[in-house]
Amino acid sequence: MSQQRPHSPVKLQRVLRLRDLVIYGIILIQPVAALPLFGHANQISQGHAVASILLAMVGMIFTAISYGRMASLYPTAGSAYTYVSKGIHPYLGFVTGWSMCMDYLFIPIICIIYSAITANHLLPIIPYSLWLLSFATLFTLLNLRGLKLAAISNWILMIIMSIVVFYFMGAAIHFIIVRDGFNGLFSLKPIYDPANFSMKPLASATALAALTYIGFDGITTLSEEVRNPKKTVLLAAVITCIVTGIWSGAQIYLAQLSWPDWTTFTQGLTTEAARNNALDTAIMDIAHRVGGSLLDISLTIVLLLASVGSGITAQIGASRLLYGMGRDGTIPNKFFGHLDKKYLTPNYNIILVGAIALGCAFFFNYEESARLINFGAFFAFMAVNLASMVEFYFRKTKKSITDLLLNFLPSGIGLIICFFIWMNLPSKTFIIGGLWMLMGIFYLAIKTGGFRKKIGVISFS
Repeated sequence: MSQQRPHSPVKLQRVLRLRDLVIYGIILIQPVAALPLFGHANQISQGHAVASILLAMVGMIFTAISYGRMASLYPTAGSAYTYVSKGIHPYLGFVTGWSMCMDYLFIPIICIIYSAITANHLLPIIPYSLWLLSFATLFTLLNLRGLKLAAISNWILMIIMSIVVFYFMGAAIHFIIVRDGFNGLFSLKPIYDPANFSMKPLASATALAALTYIGFDGITTLSEEVRNPKKTVLLAAVITCIVTGIWSGAQIYLAQLSWPDWTTFTQGLTTEAARNNALDTAIMDIAHRVGGSLLDISLTIVLLLASVGSGITAQIGASRLLYGMGRDGTIPNKFFGHLDKKYLTPNYNIILVGAIALGCAFFFNYEESARLINFGAFFAFMAVNLASMVEFYFRKTKKSITDLLLNFLPSGIGLIICFFIWMNLPSKTFIIGGLWMLMGIFYLAIKTGGFRKKIGVISFS
């Protein structure tokens, strides 16, 4: 009788290639990510929305290098929290994770808000507040039933979005050529207009436009399934940021050329709510100008579908994050660690996130929500850049010029640009975000007995 071999542990297979990761990153970010931001970014930057997207891209490229390098060092981690905990200190890692929690909570909020904006654009007869209630309820009920959006649906949605965006860009090109001739397609004004250029408005707009790139770091969660992860993850993160920047910049460039006078979107509007609404739907107005009602409706539906899809997955992501924290004992297990017996969903958390999202959707507008997401994200980006510098430069006993150029400068530049973007967020964002961070530090102090004990690991899986 032959001796039975012991079972080998089941491991994830390293099958993903560079192109697989890049496509995954683009799906995470979405091909239409920049379009909802157009009106606000263009107004804030005084007609330099393209410049704000490209400036944000530079910071994201260097930050992507740091993420890729940390993913090569900790290939099973896949989160800023772990990189900072391992690279610098668990306490700073916790604060970074706490800042990410705010992102997880505000992404469902912004999705509810933008779903309501687009739906109200299609059917203005139904009040905006009723749309907010409807989408918050829809996301919550679907997630309570354990609904999962299949990967194939993401592919189908991405293809549809890409087709509509190509349609929009083609219609804009045709419109510009008919109006201004072929030479009208070439202008530096969307990037640099001497009559309206000012660094402070551009920096403020960049702090908003950076939302275009949020999600690229999700690539690092697949590190265990990538061929040659030390090289591939870094390259994929950088390429994803470059492709996103060029693709998004091209869309916004054509939008700006199609509607050069950025002041007319809010002209004659006397209330802040009316001005915000006009900027929220500015891209639909441009779609109507270049392609008529068909393109207007098509783009609005695509933006609505994208927002609904993101909202459903964002709410379940936030609820599962809270479940992981509850299960690990970081927050009370009895409530946050509870699972529904029938559907095996963290139903208490889903209802809590839905209620918070609905309440905040009535209080915040789209721009404010976007900036609060960037507040948490860019704190995490800065922390990862710093962790990369510590791991690959400061912990080396002997440092050469090569170390300075390869291990210090990329992360240092990323840190400086991210800090520049972060510091140009409005004071209201800093007040709200700062209060959230202080709550996290206060909770950490209680949990660790005045910073004397170790902190439990937050599960971001």
